[in-house]
Amino acid sequence: MFIDSHCHLDFPDLAAREDEVLATMAANGVGQALCISVRLEDFPRVLDLAERHSNLWATVGVHPDNADCRDPDVAELVRLADHPRVVGIGETGLDYYWNKDEPEWQRARFRTHIRAARACGKPLVVHTRSAAADTLRLMREEGAAEAGGVMHCFTESWEVAEAALELGFYISFSGIVTFRNAKDLKEVARRVPLDRLLIETDSPYLAPVPHRGKTNQPGWVVHVAEEIARLRDEPLERIERATTDNFFRLFRHAQP
Repeated sequence: MFIDSHCHLDFPDLAAREDEVLATMAANGVGQALCISVRLEDFPRVLDLAERHSNLWATVGVHPDNADCRDPDVAELVRLADHPRVVGIGETGLDYYWNKDEPEWQRARFRTHIRAARACGKPLVVHTRSAAADTLRLMREEGAAEAGGVMHCFTESWEVAEAALELGFYISFSGIVTFRNAKDLKEVARRVPLDRLLIETDSPYLAPVPHRGKTNQPGWVVHVAEEIARLRDEPLERIERATTDNFFRLFRHAQP
């Protein structure tokens, strides 16, 4: 069984095709998927998916790019995470690519999520873009290692990966690793320890080769696993088994 450790099935492109998306997962051997929250206003839709489907799980959090939405405090995140289908906190982190002024509100929001993860004992799902140094600094300052988590859709250098690994975090690769021009990322995928690897789609975005340019979906996470197996010269079955075991080790409130 493969697991998509990060997808957005509540987004319109996928929500309108829910039955088809779930059928494609099953046909491709993708047994479970983690549905990621990006706004508190939309969290009920994410949770509804996890409540209706035993092979879907949810997180709760607010994406760093979202400025026009309600910010949670620690108590609210802890309360919302106290649900058996919610297995993580996030998507959280820092993104200076679109916010080039490096706003303090992003850093404050990230600190809130880290504190909530520590309080409720559920791991973090961390997004970082053009902000690796600050992301790692805040993770260290706030004791993110206590909660653990994953650097999702990883696109940074080996040095950043190594620093995250030292904090006990996992590294998740998306369809980007299948892109021809992702040479540096492919090298990171070769070097990450097998017991810290996760795979994801970040669907509906970043469809892997051979579906690049199409609306991504969890059933296509197998192509990410295939590329990682090729890069590491490992049997696909070993990548499948390791990434699935890693998912349940990290998201320990989820059930096989």
